[in-house]
Amino acid sequence: CTKCIDACHTENGVSEQLPDARQNSQWIRKIELVDRRDGRVTQLPMMCQHCANPPCVDVCPTGASMKRADGIVLVDRHTCIGCRYCMMACPYKARSFAHEAQTDQAPHNPRGKGCVEACTLCVHRVDAGVVPACVEACHAKGRGAMLFGDLMNPEHAITQVVAQYPTSQIRADLKTDPGIRYHGI
Repeated sequence: CTKCIDACHTENGVSEQLPDARQNSQWIRKIELVDRRDGRVTQLPMMCQHCANPPCVDVCPTGASMKRADGIVLVDRHTCIGCRYCMMACPYKARSFAHEAQTDQAPHNPRGKGCVEACTLCVHRVDAGVVPACVEACHAKGRGAMLFGDLMNPEHAITQVVAQYPTSQIRADLKTDPGIRYHGI
């Protein structure tokens, strides 16, 4: 389903519809993976992978792309000069560029024309002790397909699930060590 996408757009005020759809911000999107061996199609949500070794941070000339101590990767819109190096460096195509002036903004998420932006894991909610909007919407829909927590904390449910079930990282071969894990791909 697309409840996680809808919740993200509502929570973060990411809903513009530009004439060129490629220019719309997509903090989370649904992608399809096709297994070349058997043709099996898997759909999954794709967002910033909040990498332990984020290439977007390495290439940013101003330090606007940064990683917090808790592993959340963010863009400081006050420092971003819109060079888009981070967009080119991201192997997950998880960053968007604000091409137009932004309207209907969420107060906790000011957005500006000429800045790069990406999934923040709803950092304002995380800092308040609440799960990201996408995770909350997934559980409200009754799917429970998304979990959130500290992978380094053995007390968190996500750590127990990852220990119990095999999970994958998208493009683990790139050695970015994504914080997002997928089951069943």
